[in-house]
Amino acid sequence: MNVIKSISIIATLALITSCNSEPNYQIISKVPDLTMPDNNLKFTAIEDYKNYRIIGSHFRTDKKELRYILGNDIAFKASIENSPYPNGSKIVKIGWNTEEMSNFSPALEAKEVQRVEYMIKDNKRFSDNPGNWGYARFIKDEGKYKSWDKGTESCISCHNLAKENGYVFTEFQKME
Repeated sequence: MNVIKSISIIATLALITSCNSEPNYQIISKVPDLTMPDNNLKFTAIEDYKNYRIIGSHFRTDKKELRYILGNDIAFKASIENSPYPNGSKIVKIGWNTEEMSNFSPALEAKEVQRVEYMIKDNKRFSDNPGNWGYARFIKDEGKYKSWDKGTESCISCHNLAKENGYVFTEFQKME
């Protein structure tokens, strides 16, 4: 067998193999090394959040923010199965301010990230919190992130309103 024919066969097999495998894209979200002052949750604990899956979205009228709710694999699975969130579940909320679309004025579009918040289920570390959830909030101030310095008590009291849904507001939004 000649060399060109061998290379051609190997290239064809490599192409077939690569077409049959699923792509594995991993995006590392470079986040600042910030820590929540009252519970020591780090922003870097969710550096891979851009690889999480969409659980839902909503628009918060009082803050005029479009919010995307993402879950790591553990949280996403629990969400689509409508089952309790197990330890290790991470849910990330990204809040965007909006602006009128320049080419379609009846619509609004996300403009700039205003905050990235997350909650993590850990029944040992957060056993004193309702639902065993720990909360972190990182807000943008003059283009830079900073840790929310007012503590997580407001997160806890707000999420208490969602007790019947495991202290999580957003339910999986089916695309049917």
